[in-house]
Amino acid sequence: MILVADSGSTKTDWILQIQPDGAENLQFSTPGINAFYITDKDIARLFLMDDTIRRYADKVSEVYFFGEGCSNPDKREMVSNGLTLIFKNAFISVENDTVGSAYATCGDDQGYTSVLGTGSNIAFFDGQQVHYSHNGLGFVLGDEGSGTWYGKKLLTSYLYGKMPSHLRKRFQAQYGVTKNNIIQNVYQRPLPHLYLASFAPFLSTNRGSRFIEELLAEGFETFISSHVLPLPDYQQHPCHFVGSIAWYFRDVLQNTCQRHGVQAGKILSHPIKELSQYIFHKALHS
Repeated sequence: MILVADSGSTKTDWILQIQPDGAENLQFSTPGINAFYITDKDIARLFLMDDTIRRYADKVSEVYFFGEGCSNPDKREMVSNGLTLIFKNAFISVENDTVGSAYATCGDDQGYTSVLGTGSNIAFFDGQQVHYSHNGLGFVLGDEGSGTWYGKKLLTSYLYGKMPSHLRKRFQAQYGVTKNNIIQNVYQRPLPHLYLASFAPFLSTNRGSRFIEELLAEGFETFISSHVLPLPDYQQHPCHFVGSIAWYFRDVLQNTCQRHGVQAGKILSHPIKELSQYIFHKALHS
């Protein structure tokens, strides 16, 4: 059995290949992880809470895990160690989530793949390997156009009194935030990036407002101008996008790409289906 996982800070999507010919697959989800904020034992403890994983753990022969924060060898080894505690009979491969997004969107073709979810990132896939540029700086220094970036913008506009009054009332009614609890969650409690990103759904429920539309446009404009336009050959390859922010606001994203001559390719909310198909196909023909 082959198990493929795409993991972000919020959720991990899994697909288990029950039959070698792909005739039967099992899809399920568990809480997400970020390799920067978790240990190998925490990983094992978290994933073993799931009934499906416990049921099939000893039967899985290969695990392909693509996770947020798995960007350096130490983090990949730590995640691999955690998965080994669960899948004791399996070969385990751990890669960054951007690699999984590249496989899901580009397949064997060349192209750029961008992650626009809780965080943001971009990389070039040459058909065999993923090449990173100078990004992936995290929510403090980067993550332009991500859920974290938008959440930070919403909170600062609320606190500075720049949010229109009718939206400010809705924001207060929905979240009940105060300056003190915002400061506590951002500076004193764990996982502040998830806290910031938790405000991004406010954008969806208030589409049509000039303030919201301009904020959406600003986020994608910042991402494209910071990470796509500086690339010398960006017009020669499609730029694919993966993540909830890219998917739910794809109309604004596509308009931004068109305005700058960027070839917007696939836009996927969750890449697990396409990613697993790519892995299963490679395994079948290896």
